[in-house]
Amino acid sequence: MPFALATWNINSVRLRLPLVLDFLQRHPVDVLCLQEIKCQNEQFPAEAFAAAGYPYHAVHGQKGYHGVAIVSKFPLTDISSRVFCEIEDCRHVSASVGWGREPLTVHSIYIPAGGDEPDPDINPKFAHKLNFLKELKQWFGEPSFKQGQLICGDFNIAPHEDDVWSHKQLLKVVSHTPVETEALDALLSGNHGWTDLVRKHLPYGTKLSSWWSYRAANWETSDRGRRLDHIWSTADIAAHSTGAEIIRPARGWSDKPSDHVPVIAHF
Repeated sequence: MPFALATWNINSVRLRLPLVLDFLQRHPVDVLCLQEIKCQNEQFPAEAFAAAGYPYHAVHGQKGYHGVAIVSKFPLTDISSRVFCEIEDCRHVSASVGWGREPLTVHSIYIPAGGDEPDPDINPKFAHKLNFLKELKQWFGEPSFKQGQLICGDFNIAPHEDDVWSHKQLLKVVSHTPVETEALDALLSGNHGWTDLVRKHLPYGTKLSSWWSYRAANWETSDRGRRLDHIWSTADIAAHSTGAEIIRPARGWSDKPSDHVPVIAHF
């Protein structure tokens, strides 16, 4: 049976609920992972998602900031969340998805952006980001990450020169600095190993973006994007992966869009 999962930093799920529901009509994925929902758990629009055919929800929300969620056509069990760096930001939620095949645990994660200055000695936000990545690496070394795992979300890192509009111009810009990209590469290849499902099907050599700044007067004309949103899985899940796509047109579906667009993996 075909199965599809999407991830999207929606930048306020309540503000952009019509946009999300429009996406789910155009692309009826089985599971949608959201980041920056920017609402508390009781404010999450659960009824609207249920009415759209997604009755199962895992929500870890926070007033006005951050927040992550998973909505699903399939039952969600073993719902949990993790605190990173002893900071109580709502940046992670996971659930076991009953998709009818081998066990699959899905993680929706929002890695810190890191501020503007790529120097941990003078920028606490950048230090937090690096410490978050370090803690992720330690966590991924646990036996549970050997198989049956999928992690997706806004990683806030564009790791390869084909993941940014200009490799040279962004080398000193947070999200593409060598210390960040090397840390993400170490996560991808280290411990038990992950598969970048987007690049499995859309290999390097093709420039890809999933985010375009609000600061650009015309995002499509300037096209100064970065691939900040990712879907990774363990090898056993990647073996079922049949395709991936970035829904670039979604950046222009609304006069108040998210600055990110959805990323989909097919199985």
